[in-house]
Amino acid sequence: MTEPLIHVTAIIDPSAVVAADVQVGAYSIVGANVELGAGTKLESHVVVKGPTVIGCNNHIYQFSSVGEACQDLKYNGEPTRLEIGDNNVIREGCTLHRGTIQDAGVTKIGSHNLLMANVHVAHDCVLGDHLIVANNVALAGHVHIGDYAILGGFTAVHQFCHIGPHCMTGAGSVVLKDIPAFVMANGNSVSPHGMNTEGLKRRGFSGGSIKMLRQAYKIIFRQGLTLEAAIIRLQQMSVVGDDLSVLIASLKDTSRGIIR
Repeated sequence: MTEPLIHVTAIIDPSAVVAADVQVGAYSIVGANVELGAGTKLESHVVVKGPTVIGCNNHIYQFSSVGEACQDLKYNGEPTRLEIGDNNVIREGCTLHRGTIQDAGVTKIGSHNLLMANVHVAHDCVLGDHLIVANNVALAGHVHIGDYAILGGFTAVHQFCHIGPHCMTGAGSVVLKDIPAFVMANGNSVSPHGMNTEGLKRRGFSGGSIKMLRQAYKIIFRQGLTLEAAIIRLQQMSVVGDDLSVLIASLKDTSRGIIR
């Protein structure tokens, strides 16, 4: 006998919009104003509260809390939301909170991400695509993470910090300032440890592009320049390709200053 897609013990609010092939495990709860896209699977004991929109082909494991109201003491029940893209794996015990009106009112998680066990994504965070976020990572409110970043286990990120695309943090890192694109960082608090060259090679970056980014790293972190002076030097490099433009944009975007 084929098991039902919705377990008999699951609770689905009548207002929830659930695609026909969504699977909901035992004792899971899908609340009001929740949308679950096609192919999504909730294991047992998952709680999803709205307003929350979850895209297609996501797999959310047991004991995760998705779309709960945030822990910000300024939050007063305003109608905010959580948006999750497609093809994400969200492992056991993750906590993903909705946004606040002090920001854009929405927490966003992109597509093709792996959030390992016990990851916390606080209010108003914006996560890109193709991330690997290891066990027990804690992202405070308003944190932005660029595409293809990898955060080592127990990484803790301060409010409003930005971590650029293709970055990597070591286990136990404490991030108090922004990490520019492509940079590896480690420590408490983190310091830069070169460009993420192995990661870039695996993702098909050309040798010329990697060489250019390594030269840029020396300008930013090894020549004693102010951030403003380093940006000017980068803009004066003989070849300013798309990848260098991404790096420069991440430097210009900082509000907390970059790690040094």
